[in-house]
Amino acid sequence: MSASGGTKAIVAALGANVAIAASKFVAFAFSGSSSMLAEGVHSLADSGNQFLLLIGGKKAQRAATPQHPFGYGRERYIYAFLVSIVLFSVGGMFAIYEGFEKISHPHELENWYWPVGVLVFAVIAEGFSFRTAIKESNELRGTHSWSQFIRRAKAPELPVVLLEDFGALIGLVLALGGVGLTLLTGDSVWDGIGTVCIGVLLVSIALVLAAETKSLLLGEAASAEQTEKIESAIVDSETVTSVIHMRTLHLGPEELLVAAKIAVEHDDTAAEVAKAIDAAEARIREAVPIARVIYLEPDIYSEAEAAKGPDPEATPGGPTRHAAGH
Repeated sequence: MSASGGTKAIVAALGANVAIAASKFVAFAFSGSSSMLAEGVHSLADSGNQFLLLIGGKKAQRAATPQHPFGYGRERYIYAFLVSIVLFSVGGMFAIYEGFEKISHPHELENWYWPVGVLVFAVIAEGFSFRTAIKESNELRGTHSWSQFIRRAKAPELPVVLLEDFGALIGLVLALGGVGLTLLTGDSVWDGIGTVCIGVLLVSIALVLAAETKSLLLGEAASAEQTEKIESAIVDSETVTSVIHMRTLHLGPEELLVAAKIAVEHDDTAAEVAKAIDAAEARIREAVPIARVIYLEPDIYSEAEAAKGPDPEATPGGPTRHAAGH
């Protein structure tokens, strides 16, 4: 996995979650708090999720094969989607079930200092993990807001870790609230209510992750900024005069496919066109280094064809014909 895959953030989150999960289960054993049980399962699910992300990053590095000629870059998207399923089922649904059970059959909270102490420790550990994820994300998100970064990031690992850590911190606050209200009122139903709230939170985060990862699995195009750079790099205003239409597709977080029909002069020789295509490919890779697979098809630009309007193959909002150097 490349540095942009957020390996450091994943490892930090994994270490924190393993330690936190163990402490929460110990606290549950001594106190009987359903919030602690739900939070323990939550941390255990998060630990499994980090393992899935690391496995996905490793598998994505495999070389292309005749059966998979474009490589295995999308393995990272598949494993990120599995994370959302685990978070939904193991984390969220279990917490909701356990919370309703506690509300239906409340029992006294014992040794309250165990859950409180563990939750304070967990907040510190999760805060460290969240800080690491934020630091790595800031190097990539630029001027984008956090919501834009999560929606537009092509590498799924950092958005996953960010949402998991954010959800974990909110969950810990909910667990503290449930335990605290139980101690103040003497009614352990509040512990169950806190557990249900944790479950609803995890299900919500899982649904957001699933929606964003689904979009990546279906195949997303290059960003508008990258598309503009590629179009500018293709045209040299001599042999290549314009881009007739173009398609881009992420084969993986750091691998982009570019396919374009380009306009050349009608009197250019085959050798001149081939040389211009090679030069255009070199310019594209220099402008957008993740453009690994490039297909350029030469064609004669027709004013009559252009007058018909946008290319019917063009996607809504995508690149349309534009002449350069005319």
